[in-house]
Amino acid sequence: MSDFLTSFATRFAALNKDNLELLGELYSDDVLFRDPLHEVHGLTAVRRYFAELYANVEALRFEFHGYDQVAEGEGYLRWTMRYRHPRLRGGAEIAVEGCSHLLWRDRVYRHRDYFDAGALLYEHLPVLGSVIAWLKRRLA
Repeated sequence: MSDFLTSFATRFAALNKDNLELLGELYSDDVLFRDPLHEVHGLTAVRRYFAELYANVEALRFEFHGYDQVAEGEGYLRWTMRYRHPRLRGGAEIAVEGCSHLLWRDRVYRHRDYFDAGALLYEHLPVLGSVIAWLKRRLA
């Protein structure tokens, strides 16, 4: 298990809306952060992205359960994100499995998240959620 990945995961899991200044300890100034819904360039933009993320949910936490370093300065984290949003699933907790591919030197300069965007958001929207559920049943 990578010491860097373990440390990164522990510090990332401790983030909340009140301590986002700590992102500068995790990411380089020129970081590129990507997930299935966003692409964000630079530490300032990443701070803004996380501020909006935390402002729009009632609860958000990450549980890390896999740490795989594949090369010097490159690795993957496997995680479960749990969140509650007042307009999704009646405010009930939603859990989404995913993984992050990280490239780092002293701090992360590339962060790419992989997860099912439908499981994160679309399946929980009132009209679209029922359409996606129907499609999944038809394709199964």
